[in-house]
Amino acid sequence: MDLRLTNAEIGMLLGVKPVEFPKYTTQLMNLANHNAQATRARNVGQVSEMIKEFTGKTIDEWEQWYKRQRPDAIDTASKEVYEMVLKLRQAIGQVDEAMVKRWVEDLILAKTFTGLRFQEAILKKLSEFYGLDYRASTPRDESRGIDGYIGDIPISIKPDTYTAKNMLREGISARIVYYKKTGTGIRVHVPDELHQELQQK
Repeated sequence: MDLRLTNAEIGMLLGVKPVEFPKYTTQLMNLANHNAQATRARNVGQVSEMIKEFTGKTIDEWEQWYKRQRPDAIDTASKEVYEMVLKLRQAIGQVDEAMVKRWVEDLILAKTFTGLRFQEAILKKLSEFYGLDYRASTPRDESRGIDGYIGDIPISIKPDTYTAKNMLREGISARIVYYKKTGTGIRVHVPDELHQELQQK
C-alpha cells in the first residue's frame, strides 16, 4: 500500500501555518530567486545541514534557533530577491504581443530544430577540431548504431548517462562520443583512445 502526502499536508501535520499569496506572485518570486540565487548557502547557510543540528521540535523553535545562527540571512536574501523582482518588472514592461510571437517561433522552430539536430552539430564541430571531413550516417549505418563518420571512423553519439545505465554495446560498431546538455548548450566528451586515433589521421 502506498500513501501520498502533499507539501501542504506535511506542513499541516508539522504545525506549520500555510502562507497565502496572490495568484502568480510566487511564480514571479521563484523566478527572481532563481535568477538572483539569493537563497543559496552564501546567504542563508547550508540549511539542509543546519536542520540536522537543530534539536528543537516546533516551527517556532526552529525559527528562533535559525535566526540566532544567521541573524541577517532573511533580510539579505529578501533584498536580493526584491531587487531582481524590480528588474523583472522592468523587463515585463518591454514584452508586447509581437515579442511573444517571436519568442514562440524561436521556441517551436529554432530551439526544436537545434535540440533535435544537435548530433549533426557535434559531428561538424569534431570535423573542424580534428581537421577531418565528416559525413552523416545512412539508414543502414543507423541500424548499426552509427550516427556519422569523422574521416573514415564511425562515430556513435550518446548522452553521458549512457555509461551510467550500464547499457550493452554489442549492437554498436562505432566509437562512442558522449555529450551532456548544459544550461547554455552541449558539452562533448571524446574518450582518450578516440582522441588519439583522430589526431593521428
